Amino acid sequence: MSADLTGKVAIVTGSTHGVGADIARVLSASGAHVVVVGRSKDAGHELVWELTERDGAQAIFCGMDIEQDAHIDQCVKTTLERFGRIDILVNNACIYTDEGIASSRAQWHQTLGVNLVSAAIFSQKVLPHMQRGSVIVNLGSVGGKFGSAGRALYPASKAAMLQLTKSMAVTVAPQGIRVVAVSPAWTWSPSVESLSEGSRERADAVAAPLHPLGRVGDGAEVGNVVAFVCSDAASWITGVDIPVDGGYSVLGPDQGLGPRAWFERGK
Repeated sequence: MSADLTGKVAIVTGSTHGVGADIARVLSASGAHVVVVGRSKDAGHELVWELTERDGAQAIFCGMDIEQDAHIDQCVKTTLERFGRIDILVNNACIYTDEGIASSRAQWHQTLGVNLVSAAIFSQKVLPHMQRGSVIVNLGSVGGKFGSAGRALYPASKAAMLQLTKSMAVTVAPQGIRVVAVSPAWTWSPSVESLSEGSRERADAVAAPLHPLGRVGDGAEVGNVVAFVCSDAASWITGVDIPVDGGYSVLGPDQGLGPRAWFERGK
């Protein structure tokens, strides 16, 4: 790995599976001590075993409900007791419940509570323990940048996450702490795996017209960027969103083809 995080301590929320787990793996491979956070005890302990027993790294699991402040407090306390410091927080935890404009008030509160508010509160709880050079990474999404028919909750939460990143970055900059957003596009994960019925080939084929690089991304590719952002090599970067999307966000509705191609298709 090009990013050197040796000796740093990273908390990664929602890291028992999917992209969060891949981020945890890359941070661990880069030398960080990793705190795996999630609700699934079996998956959490399995990942910790993978990192510690197989890879020889240092990692612990904090099983918790991220919407409970007391659980966040306990996770911060456990991390400090085990490692003595907190250098990195990756706010990755999210849910995808979304019935668009038909979503209920309860669904709005739940999605924003997990995807946005919990990230803000977790950040609030770790900041007093962070030193100059520490980093908070908020996972955004291309879903928070564009309109999405039939959806409302997830895109709104991710758009708000990008704005939160800007405000937090300006707030904590005098302390020498950086805050950066990382926004993936379609990434091979449990949700995409389910939609493609487990076929990576099919997922890549469906994604190709929407991503100039012609495929879905890998969780490790997102993790690589997170690791870079958390390293000293990115010490002059804060308050911005870094797209890790295979070119998805540079395309317009015409998929980069221009009028001629679409008129010819209509012949």
